[in-house]
Amino acid sequence: MIIAANEVHLFCLRSDRYLRPTLVVFGRVTYFAAFVAFTTARTFAFTVDKLMKSVFTIIAAALLLSVPLKSHADFFEGFDDISTLGASGWNIVNNSSPGGTDTWFQETLANIEFPAQDGPLNSYIGVNYESTAPTGATNTISNWLIAPTQNFNNGDVFSFFTRKVSNSTFPDRLQVLLSTSGASSDVGTSPSSVGDFTTLLHDINPTLTTTGYPVDWTQFTTTLSGLSGPTSGRIAFRYFVTNGGLGGTNADYVGIDSVSYSAVPEPTSMFLLASVGAGAFFFRRRALRKSGRASTFDSV
Repeated sequence: MIIAANEVHLFCLRSDRYLRPTLVVFGRVTYFAAFVAFTTARTFAFTVDKLMKSVFTIIAAALLLSVPLKSHADFFEGFDDISTLGASGWNIVNNSSPGGTDTWFQETLANIEFPAQDGPLNSYIGVNYESTAPTGATNTISNWLIAPTQNFNNGDVFSFFTRKVSNSTFPDRLQVLLSTSGASSDVGTSPSSVGDFTTLLHDINPTLTTTGYPVDWTQFTTTLSGLSGPTSGRIAFRYFVTNGGLGGTNADYVGIDSVSYSAVPEPTSMFLLASVGAGAFFFRRRALRKSGRASTFDSV
């Protein structure tokens, strides 16, 4: 087919007349489509990022709520009613020689020697010289109050408050001992025996002086150490006084209140907390980096 030169020129003019607007429209449509795609992708990415942060926040909150941080006492006894101690796993063993007419007790409101450290006025447990027989000047008091079984770890904290009566001329003594033999309550059978409770945590007034035992509520605290690993055992109070009793020169009356045992977080709990912390650090760093890029872009 043969086309004349003027026809070719006319064809080009006509083609340009229709092609240029078409290209412009097509270009604008393409630009708009690209803009929509970019905006959608950016919005989607932002939404996903926010969604991930929200999911992470929910998971982190759930973990923190489920992880025992142990900031409160895992075990606490305020001695509001000591008639419930047996059901709670406490034991009393009186190895005094000769045995007395009394053991660990709770005073009535009419007979309290001093108010409790916390709670109702008589909400503490007491022990006194009547742990041994009223006759004899060389009696030995060894009266045990054994706390429930616990799982011990290095770093766990055990604390309690104690005091004696004021203006007393009869020295008192209290020991706190640890057993790592599970639920055992074996303290032997003689006044001098300790059975499974071979680790001495506290010895208050060991030389039996008249000023060696506090006459105001005083807190004593110990942090467990030296354990080979998680260990099941018990902690016991021992009212231990030589030459005690009504006919002796020692022993009067002491009280114990607000006994608590707080465990350190378990390794799994520490791992979860560390994971949550690392995740929070990652998202915070990512947010800061994004903020820096946006500032740079806006300044151009």
